[in-house]
Amino acid sequence: MPDSAAGPPSPPVPLAELLAREELGLRRIAGPEQADLLWVHTSEMADPYPYLLGGELLLTAGVQLTDPDTYVARLVQAGAAALGFGVAPVYDTVPAVLVEACDRHGLPLLEVPPETRFTAVARAVWRLMAEARHRELRRVTRAQQALATAAARPDPVPAVLRQLAVQLEGRVALLTADGGVLHAAGGRPAPDVQTALTRLARVVAPAASSAPSAPSAATGPAPGAAPGVTPGAAPPAVGPGRKPSPSSATDTRGGTHLFAYALGGGQGLALVLATPRRDFGDHTVAGIAVVLLSLLTAPHQGADAAGRSAALVRLLLGAAPQDVAPLLGDGDPWTVVHARRADGTPAGPLNAGALGAALGSALSDVDRETVRVLLPGPHETVTPQPGWTLGVSGPAPVSALPDADTQASRALGHAEATRSPLFTHRPGTGGLAALIPPDRAEAHARTLLAPLTEPLAETLRCWLSLHGSWDRTAVALKVHRNTVRQRISRCATLLDADLDDMDVRTELWFALRDRGPGPG
Repeated sequence: MPDSAAGPPSPPVPLAELLAREELGLRRIAGPEQADLLWVHTSEMADPYPYLLGGELLLTAGVQLTDPDTYVARLVQAGAAALGFGVAPVYDTVPAVLVEACDRHGLPLLEVPPETRFTAVARAVWRLMAEARHRELRRVTRAQQALATAAARPDPVPAVLRQLAVQLEGRVALLTADGGVLHAAGGRPAPDVQTALTRLARVVAPAASSAPSAPSAATGPAPGAAPGVTPGAAPPAVGPGRKPSPSSATDTRGGTHLFAYALGGGQGLALVLATPRRDFGDHTVAGIAVVLLSLLTAPHQGADAAGRSAALVRLLLGAAPQDVAPLLGDGDPWTVVHARRADGTPAGPLNAGALGAALGSALSDVDRETVRVLLPGPHETVTPQPGWTLGVSGPAPVSALPDADTQASRALGHAEATRSPLFTHRPGTGGLAALIPPDRAEAHARTLLAPLTEPLAETLRCWLSLHGSWDRTAVALKVHRNTVRQRISRCATLLDADLDDMDVRTELWFALRDRGPGPG
């Protein structure tokens, strides 16, 4: 299968579910009974291999089918899940040599009757996939609620582990760096499974004496660990000669699936799981448990940290943001930081956690390729970080964090456009603008900018902040420079203004600032 293959954001569709759709009239005539379908592709090419990602139900009428054995072998090599052969208009029946080839290579072969269109098959697969996705979302939601409720019990750590064992129907345990079991729940595993779990825990949370031999993306997993070890970034306290540890790792023993996750907090703890199957949402459910257990096992929380943990738990339990604001100190300043990797590589949860720790906060998140960190205190404490580009908001109370989030996003765009490692939002400094009452200034700004949509207003604001540079604005907004030109031209038309006039630019800049942040 091509190395670049990536699964879709939904569970696969079992072949049996598609065959059960009687209105399609599909019939399996060769190959194994079980297969997982990720998508549908139609092709009449003699060799569709270069265009397959893996996991497809490939539909064809056999227009260029000349060598069935080679054709099927190439499909299997590409990772296709099954082959659907449409009877008519080219063939009256499925060729016997194709049936034999599919049996020989172990590829399920479906007969598609003449009255069933390929689009109907594709639509049925997408519908089944949507239904499966909704089922998994409901399951994950129920698991999240159950785990959050367990975290609020008097004995939260054992309660979370017991609930996780119920949700995943397996064995879960919290291990120390030397392999000791702090808490466990679920059935007792076989000795070889327990040994493998202990070894896997040492991969993600190595003891101090064995840290130099921890596996990395370059060296591969330790003996006995699965090739599926997920490499991550090093924690901030990695010393000379020590290699970073992955944040999670997987392995199998017989029919048992094994998982290990490193817990935050610097305690060297690992959550390990042994489950009879690996469902689509299991990793998400385990991730929720890792967050809760990291909070619950964090040592010696001060009053501020305890308040933040309590706020997070209450939010997980359904409290409204305004209800938890007092726990975070609604009048105290907070700073929002947006960051992206300087080399353009995606950032993962462990990268986000490492950056947050370097900046002095445990409150971090990954939104697509952007890491967002919430810092207690003023922005003067934020310094450039090697390998990152940072955008920093001005100080804001909890009630104004959405505006600070917009400021940080704009600051990050400015930093990338100017190739700076860090840019901090600079609020207005008064001057002539301070002579106008804020309510009158805002009313004038809203009237002046009324013809502009939010995307146009944001483009104009960014373009003016970068002194009319097309290329830098395109980088900051992540659009093509021609798109910037078209939007600025549209702004000039709607405002009936000469944007080359410095007086016009100045008035518009004050108006955009007085109007305040738009939707982020």
